[in-house]
Amino acid sequence: MLDGGFDLLDVVRIGVDIALVWYVLYKLLMWIRGTKAIQLLKGIIIVLAVRMFSIVFDLQTIQWITYQAILWGFLVIIILFQPELRRALEQLGRGSLFSRSTKSEEEILAKTIDSLIESCNYMAKRRIGALITIERETGMGEYAETGIPINGKLTHQLLTNIFTPNTPLHDGAVILSGEEIVAAACYLPLSENPFISKELGTRHRAAMGVSEVTDAITIVVSEETGNITCTRNGEMHRDFNQSDLRAFLQENLTLNLKTPETKTRNWRGKKNG
Repeated sequence: MLDGGFDLLDVVRIGVDIALVWYVLYKLLMWIRGTKAIQLLKGIIIVLAVRMFSIVFDLQTIQWITYQAILWGFLVIIILFQPELRRALEQLGRGSLFSRSTKSEEEILAKTIDSLIESCNYMAKRRIGALITIERETGMGEYAETGIPINGKLTHQLLTNIFTPNTPLHDGAVILSGEEIVAAACYLPLSENPFISKELGTRHRAAMGVSEVTDAITIVVSEETGNITCTRNGEMHRDFNQSDLRAFLQENLTLNLKTPETKTRNWRGKKNG
């Protein structure tokens, strides 16, 4: 028996209860990250904060408004997010909502990089323009919603086919998340940086623009020259060959797999002046 009337079994039970709740919340947050549901979650937090503020300062009208918003809000959420909720329940029934992938992150990363390099080299040789944005920590959901959903596994054949000229999806950006092509024909914000070379077109400005507002990696294949360019954190690295591109991707797409001490810097990108 511990002080306060709790025995060891009660302490273990409470600890397990709290750990399970936090695990479920963490998995749900990972599941909705980068989707429009995360914006809804922010809205709910704001409404709850306003309600607490109105209670503390006894603001009767605001209390009534926030109470009605909370009372009917859950019904509205169920209606608006019916497809997402149904998909989550289906995944839960299959046991896949909280399950770990059978593939390691290293295997997924290696196949992703191989597919990207093979596709970019093919398009560069044939002067096929391409704009490929790879999601990292910052969710790309709002940009993916501007395009056409693909939700298909990344292969170099599929990626190359999307950018083939005179096809419905070739104009715009492709957004990748992990080993999945999320959407194609997406609109990205254009950079207003006055120091970008005038010889570069809309694809390069879009690549710079999205790198200025997210931590995404973007690859551009020039339609005019066939040169490969990468952007990251507001920086542009031009004229990549196959080995440069592989080293760049291996470094920047493995930041979550390596510690800062073991990470190597074995590429030499050519920054745009």
